[in-house]
Amino acid sequence: MTLFRIFLVFFLALLSVYTVMAGQEFGWNLISVFFTELLAVNWQGQFNLDFAGYLSLFAIWCVWRNEYSPLSWGLAVVGASAGMLFLTIYLLYLSFTTSDVKTMLIGERRAMQ
Repeated sequence: MTLFRIFLVFFLALLSVYTVMAGQEFGWNLISVFFTELLAVNWQGQFNLDFAGYLSLFAIWCVWRNEYSPLSWGLAVVGASAGMLFLTIYLLYLSFTTSDVKTMLIGERRAMQ
């Protein structure tokens, strides 16, 4: 678990710095850039579509893991919007508040079954 946490902290720091640098250089209107490339049907668009699939899968997992509670829907929206910036923080939180990896991934109730 220690290496996992180290990776999450490292990647969160790296991605945070990179995000700030990109935002300062190119502006913060990433939604239009994302969809412009997606609609261009090029390799960057392919990557964006792949990433949108990851974000959707993460949102679905988040809602399922938290048993469709109102909080789970909020986490899903934030996660689908913030991507890995949110996922690293969420997984760090879960790694410290759950007893094991199984519980971290599938939730408390399902882990007890």
